[in-house]
Amino acid sequence: MMQDWKQILIPYEQAVEELKVKFKSIRNECRRLDEYSPIEFVTGRVKKISSIIEKAKKRQVKLEDIEEKIEDIAGIRIMCQFVEDIDTVVGLIRDRNGKDLKIVEERDYITNIKESGYRSYHVIIRYTVHTAFGEREILSEIQIRTLAMNFWATIEHSLNYKFKQDLPKHVKIKLKNAAEAAFKLDKEMSEIRDDIMEAQEIFQAKSSLVHEILEKIQELYFWGNINNIEEIRQEFFKLHEEGNFNKLKQFNKKLDRLKEEYNVRTIL
Repeated sequence: MMQDWKQILIPYEQAVEELKVKFKSIRNECRRLDEYSPIEFVTGRVKKISSIIEKAKKRQVKLEDIEEKIEDIAGIRIMCQFVEDIDTVVGLIRDRNGKDLKIVEERDYITNIKESGYRSYHVIIRYTVHTAFGEREILSEIQIRTLAMNFWATIEHSLNYKFKQDLPKHVKIKLKNAAEAAFKLDKEMSEIRDDIMEAQEIFQAKSSLVHEILEKIQELYFWGNINNIEEIRQEFFKLHEEGNFNKLKQFNKKLDRLKEEYNVRTIL
């Protein structure tokens, strides 16, 4: 039976890895272009065999029907900074519908909060993987939530595991209060979203500029054969410590002029 489970789960493991790569690539592309990414980070997992059997038993699903009736054997979780980003990510998934995935169902637990206080947006998809034995189309669940929602959900999951899904009443009350506090935090962060994003953009722009300057200093060192390279380094360190973005931009232009003067090649 274990060999059967292994064969069943291999395509799910492949799907999780492929989907993680696809959504991480969106985040990475945005960051390389110095643009804001609605995706903060991505995780994924395949349900443990014991959890699959337990869920099948709870839902009265026959083991031979689990692949069609249990949608979250493969699960992807996408975390966002702001509640508004969730709609953006859902839109990105909808844009892929009919291309590399098929949307089966959407479940909005942010508008329709669960009794426990749980908030998240779920998208059930069909995803095709190419295995050594041919194509397999499997069900997978994508959960999109904020960092605060994810923190709460992780704690709730741990407590449910500890109490075997039978939480004491006082724990349920505290958890529900904590869920409201987490959502209040999300709302307050949304109110200053523009300021946060502007600060992050400035930080990213400065990081990119510093990286660019260091590359140019390296190019001048290797190809320029200039005598005052140590003075240039010390000038950069001083400006970097000072942290004035405009002065760093001016210094970067100075390096461009030096590169032209010494006919320095760009390192690829």
